Order: sequence, then C-alpha cells, then structure tokens
Amino acid sequence: MARTVARVIVDALKDLGVHQVFGVVGDALNPLTDAIRTTDGLDWIGCRHEEAASFAAGAQSQLTGNLGVCMGTVGPGSVHLLNGLYDAAKSRTPVLAVCGQVPLSELGSDYFQEVDNDLLFRDVAVYRATVTSPDQMPRMLESAVRAAISRGGVAVLTVPGDLGDQELTDDSPARFAHHRSVTRPDDPAVAEAAELVNSASTCTLLVGRGAREAKTEVFQLAELLGAPMVLTLKAKEGFEGDNPFEVGQTGLIGNPAAAHALDACDTLVMLGTDFPYRDWYPTGCKVVQIDTREEHLGRRVPVDAGLVGDVGATLRALLPRLKAGPDRTHLEDTRERYRQWQTGQRRLADPGHDRRWTGKLRAALDNRDHDIRPEALAAAVDAHAAEDAVFTSDTGMATVWLSRFVSMRGTRRLIGSYNLGSMANAMPQAIGAQLWAPERQTIAFCGDGGLSMLLGDLMTIKTYRLPVKLVVFDNRRLGMVKLEQEQAGLAEFGTELDNPDFAAVATALGLTGIRVTDPAKLHDSVRQAFATPGPVLLDVLTNPEEVAVPGKPTVAQGWGFAIAKIKEILPSHEG
Repeated sequence: MARTVARVIVDALKDLGVHQVFGVVGDALNPLTDAIRTTDGLDWIGCRHEEAASFAAGAQSQLTGNLGVCMGTVGPGSVHLLNGLYDAAKSRTPVLAVCGQVPLSELGSDYFQEVDNDLLFRDVAVYRATVTSPDQMPRMLESAVRAAISRGGVAVLTVPGDLGDQELTDDSPARFAHHRSVTRPDDPAVAEAAELVNSASTCTLLVGRGAREAKTEVFQLAELLGAPMVLTLKAKEGFEGDNPFEVGQTGLIGNPAAAHALDACDTLVMLGTDFPYRDWYPTGCKVVQIDTREEHLGRRVPVDAGLVGDVGATLRALLPRLKAGPDRTHLEDTRERYRQWQTGQRRLADPGHDRRWTGKLRAALDNRDHDIRPEALAAAVDAHAAEDAVFTSDTGMATVWLSRFVSMRGTRRLIGSYNLGSMANAMPQAIGAQLWAPERQTIAFCGDGGLSMLLGDLMTIKTYRLPVKLVVFDNRRLGMVKLEQEQAGLAEFGTELDNPDFAAVATALGLTGIRVTDPAKLHDSVRQAFATPGPVLLDVLTNPEEVAVPGKPTVAQGWGFAIAKIKEILPSHEG
C-alpha cells in the first residue's frame, strides 16, 4: 500500500534521527500529527504557543548540529513560528518548519485564515515551497532538508490540509546523503597571513563560535604568539574553564581587561567570529580574519588578510609558518588586569556585600530596599549548578549576569538568542534542551519580562514533567531598556513591570515555586531549587537599580546616566 504525504514526511524525520516535533495542533496538520501519533520513537510536543515551539526546535538544533523540527497550522499558526525561526536563521542552525495551508482548491481565493507562506517566510528561509501534488514527494522534502543542513538555516515546507492524507503514486524512500565539507584557503593566502602575523609585536585573538571545533589549534596559536584570548559570548562554551589565555568578553557585557587586550595589540586575529559591534574593535592595527563565509570577511572591521576556510583546517596550515612571539608581556599584563577585575566582581557577588561598610554606602544610593544583587544570584547558580548543566538565557540583563558570573567549565552548554536578540527565548529553549538531554540539568536564566511574554508554556513544562530549573531575575523592569534610556540621558519610562508572584503562579500551574527576597537565604534557596525533583521556578527579587558597567565606560554614558537620574528624581511637569 502506498504511503501518504504525511507518512512520507514523518518516516523521513524519524530516519533523520529527529526525536521530537514541536508545535500546536490544528486542522491542516491533522494528517501529520496523526502520523506522528502512530510512529514509535518520534514524539509530538504540544506547546501553548508556536513561538515557543520554534524556539525549542532551534535549541535542539543548536545543541546537536542536527535538524530541529517544528510545525504550525494554517495562517496564524504559521505566523507565530516566525520569531523562533528568525532566531534559528540568525544562529545559522538547521530547522525544518512544516506549515499547514488551506485546501489546495482554495489557494489564492483569500480563504479563511489563508496566508501566503512562500511570501511570509521569504526573508527567513533558505528554502520554501508549497506541496501541490503528492508526486512532488519525497523530492521536495529532500531538497528542503538538504538546504537547511548544508546552508545552516531554515527550510519551510507548506502542506495544504487536503494533501497530507493523499497517497503517492511512486512511493520511493527519501534519501538524505549529506556530509560536511572542510575547506581551507590556498597556500599563497596562508603565506600572506603568516607574514603579517610574524611581523607583529603584540597579538590578540578574538575567538568566536566558529572556532569551537578547533580548540586544540586555537590554544596552540595563543601559546605560540603569547596572545590573550578575547571570547565572544557564544565562545564561552568550549573556551572557558582551564584556559590560561582567556580574558573574558568585550562589548557592553565585557570587562576592562578584554577591552585593553584589543586596544593594546598591533595585530588582531579573528577566529570564526562575526562580532557585530564595530565600536568595540581596535583601530590602527592589522587584522587577520578566518571564517568559512567569505561575506563575513571585513564587514565589521577592515581586514588586511582574509582567509576563507574552516578555522581548524586553516590554522593547521598556518601554524607551521609562524614564529614564536617575542615575549609574553602583553598576555601577562592583560591576564593580571582580568584577575583584578574578577576579584572585584567576586566582592559584588557576595550575598553579604551590602552588610559591609562599603556595601552599605553603595546600597544607600542604589539598593535602599535591600533587594538581592543580580550578581550574587548568578554567582550562586554558577556555584551550585552541575558541571554538565545546559544553560539558556533571555536577552538583556540576565545574559549580562550570566556572561560575567557563570563559567562554562566542564561540559556545560550555553545557548540563547545571541544573534537575533529576542525576548522570551530562555524558557522555550530550555524545553528543547531538556528533551534533548533528559539526564542533564537544564537551567534557564529568565528575565521577568521575557518569562511573562510566553508564560503559558510553563504548562508545557508541567505537562511533559520536564525537570527544568527556571531562575527568574525579578527586578520588575525591562532592565536593559532602562539602562539604555539612562545612558542616553533619558528618564526611565515604560520599563516598569507590574509582576505577579511568579513562584505562586508556578505553584498554581503545578510546578514547584520558590520565592527569594532575603540575600542571606539565597544560596540555600538555589541549592533547594536544584535538589528538588521536577520543574522548579526560582523567583528572586533582584535590585532594579543595578548597573552593569561596560568594559570601556565613556564620559558621555556617565554624563547621560547622571542627567537621567536627575530627571527621574524631579517631578514631571503636568500642564
């Protein structure tokens, strides 16, 4: 008996090693979800919002490098997938979205809920197509999957509601022969880059996610050159821990040592990174950049030698041509600055900070309600989390505190919306992560604004009994927006959040809820949350006035902050 379109798709997903499909059921998807229902080893994860489904699928793809899958039914269901799919696209991770559509005979008639999916997903997808005949399968599915995997992006396959249960005339199996290719630049390009690096007196490495598979070669390069290693946020995983060259992050979430490492070098070597913030790049130095994508070369900072290729393969060709650096002064000086900064940060992260005389003075200015310092919360999580924990973080201040106080030591993993910068990503990404590795601890750093945006999917966590630990930085603010307003000299406006007791909400939904208001109880509460079986929401009231000082604070930022505080203190004019 010939298989249906839906059965061909579902069988192929199982053969590809997909274990979960995320989505919200709907009439146009009924043939597909019924095929999943009768397939062993492939589970339907019913979310409360399609955006959560696409974030969860993207999280699994980022963690595994394999295909993540989500589904949305006709019209609004598919529209809701967009934000999570944009995140996958910006993260260059393969995701297949199967979308429902109105009956084939009604296409183009402005039918109820009809949306032009091929137009809707044009900007986000590397492949998009609508199935109009069963005989287009499985070729169309093969093309979609190959495009997503080979190009590291989103493929959207639209299936009209009356087509999923139609049988194929020629029921041939889907074939997905795909192998990752490894490239490196030619010898003249490598020789040119080697000559440039050999002429340098001080080198700094800017290491990105694209270098994570080349850890051995990157360490050899840093050792040979005596070069400090500035990490992008996505390179924390893989390069933190036992790394004698690391000096943390740059940018607004960064530190003075990393800023110095960049500003004091005469040659910058960029490895697998497309770090976007141009203001944080050094000026007046030579730049060597290695990236698999030629379009990335020079688009953030002018490069003197651009090498297109895999970081590991390129460094294996480059290293034999390099001479040892003249001395290690630049590295040692930068590392000492980093150690001093870390010492100061540890003082801020002590829950008893505000009880010491320096802390009391500071608290009188910025923490009169004696809320918990977010630095202390992040440090407590770092101290008590498992060495193989999977972390997710919401965009905003939650990511700042994770960046500074959580180390990706051991086999810890980290994902977030670090390219798109979406709100509300941490909790649904944790759903995907926990299902990917049920035996590992999954910890979501949630902003209160982000959590409340997709609050309904706490019920997804409860329904599937996922032991996710949700750590809520409850500062009753859109904290990053508040900081941006004040640095620009604007009074805080529109950022205050009238939050519920999130722990009580979690308890009402069937999760364990723990609320923390006393700094002295912070570590015990974190330990309790991590030791409690099943899903836990830890609602921690943190200081809304906390300021994350960037690595290179400017006079304009300081002046703007002062003006903003004056505006906030003075009563607004009402006329």
